[in-house]
Amino acid sequence: MRVHVVSDVHGRADALARAGDGADALICLGDLILFVDYEDHSKGIFAELFGAERAAEFIGLRTAKRFDEARAMSSELWASLEGDPREHIERSVRRQYGEIFAAMPTPAYLTYGNVDLPLLWPEYVREGHRVLDGETAEIGGLRFGFVGGGLRTRYRTPYEIDDEEYARKVEAVGEVDVLCCHIPPAVPELLYDVVARRFERGSEATLEAIRRTQPRYALFGHVHQPLAARTRIGRTECLNVGHFRGRGVPFVLEW
Repeated sequence: MRVHVVSDVHGRADALARAGDGADALICLGDLILFVDYEDHSKGIFAELFGAERAAEFIGLRTAKRFDEARAMSSELWASLEGDPREHIERSVRRQYGEIFAAMPTPAYLTYGNVDLPLLWPEYVREGHRVLDGETAEIGGLRFGFVGGGLRTRYRTPYEIDDEEYARKVEAVGEVDVLCCHIPPAVPELLYDVVARRFERGSEATLEAIRRTQPRYALFGHVHQPLAARTRIGRTECLNVGHFRGRGVPFVLEW
């Protein structure tokens, strides 16, 4: 059995269309939308609406952890638009989702990332796409568990949830052979982004579940340039499947 796994697609519809080549199934761990691009400031929803120069300024403030200034700047820019800012965002998100889901191979098993808008997904998933969050699926004789979204941070991305709600989803998954999450377990070397120079949030509930149930694999994304892309917890191999927008190739899991 061969499964390809991607995470942090962030608009790469071109590469996503080829991500299932040679695989029996595709797994997608979320973050389909590109809001801002830290490498190419001309890309993403923010730049589309306000230009690359303002996007670079916004990114610079967030990178410097000047979050209040970043929020004040963005509030001023959103207020400058005609109409409800949410309508502008939703229009751009819908365009990206249309392109991404049209390119998504089948069969595919998907969960949400922290920048996704789950309420919109039912309008775009196609036959052969199965969305799971706090749920399990059997793939090639193995039991896979899926936990989507992220935990609350100062970045206030769209699908951040309370620790307790996240833990309930981890508990609902139970014992599995492969645990698939958008965010990593709370292991420091898996959470530190060496380019952004910051720690992302990881899940203590996921870490405890891995220690307790010892799945074969724990797969995740979220941290684009991790200090460590893999580690072992007991018998569990913990693997960051890679920043798909940057790499353009899936992680391969075979058994």
